[in-house]
Amino acid sequence: MKHIAVIGAGTMGNGIAHTFAQKGFKVNLIDISEAALEKGVNTIAKNLDRMVAKEKITAADKEATLHNISKITDLAKGVSNADLVVEAATENIDLKLKIFKQLDESSPKNAILATNTSSISITKIAAATERPEAVIGMHFMNPVPIMKLVEVIRGYNTSDDVTNTVMELSKQLGKTPTEVNDYPGFVANRILMPMINEAIETLYNGVAGVVEIDTVMKLGMAHPMGPLQLADFIGLDVCLSILHVMYDGFKNPKYAPCPLLVNMVQAGKFGVKSGEGFYDYANSRKAEVVSAQFS
Repeated sequence: MKHIAVIGAGTMGNGIAHTFAQKGFKVNLIDISEAALEKGVNTIAKNLDRMVAKEKITAADKEATLHNISKITDLAKGVSNADLVVEAATENIDLKLKIFKQLDESSPKNAILATNTSSISITKIAAATERPEAVIGMHFMNPVPIMKLVEVIRGYNTSDDVTNTVMELSKQLGKTPTEVNDYPGFVANRILMPMINEAIETLYNGVAGVVEIDTVMKLGMAHPMGPLQLADFIGLDVCLSILHVMYDGFKNPKYAPCPLLVNMVQAGKFGVKSGEGFYDYANSRKAEVVSAQFS
């Protein structure tokens, strides 16, 4: 594989593009918004600058990585020569089905079509194409250039050859691929999201405050980040969307989102990306607790 197309220039998309480009792949970063593409590539450049400053890569490595990335607003053009397409658009089933129908029509017939979805059925996404055997989940973790895991999700019809190719490709990226089957939330979010939701319930019920809950989990359970801060980092809107998918898939009340989470998302409190969630990020990405909101 030489040519990779990445759909979506947001946090996950630009991270995936960065990771492939740094390993020498030619990457078409595709987004309908030129501003989003510019912002995405600028983010990649800033992250590469940090790596140069820490002497993890050279300035020449940075320039080579950026040289490997092309910004494209036309999806059909961007995927026309792709060996692998990785979709990293918004976690919305209707949008993903529309994109995969377009990918099936515009990409080479031997191209593998992957989605970075964190919860939506691979089998359902694959059904929008005429090549369900070539559709697979590649769930990267955020921040993509740093986190080692790639959750590789087989749909009902995903072939062994496609699965093996994606597993080996993930290793080429310096990642640790882990194969899982296609059930709501897969493994990562099936375990993580109920924990985050329970932490929000604990806050909602007045058992403890934001800092106290996160401190217990960091110091008592050796988690590098508390569940409320992690929810802010993931995006509270994303957490809510994943919980909805899991609740709809399992019909089990343990996956029903906490009313506090629902209210915060409705109020536009999404976490880091909106500047406020359980913590205040108005001045920087460093968390400052929002104490008044939960008192």
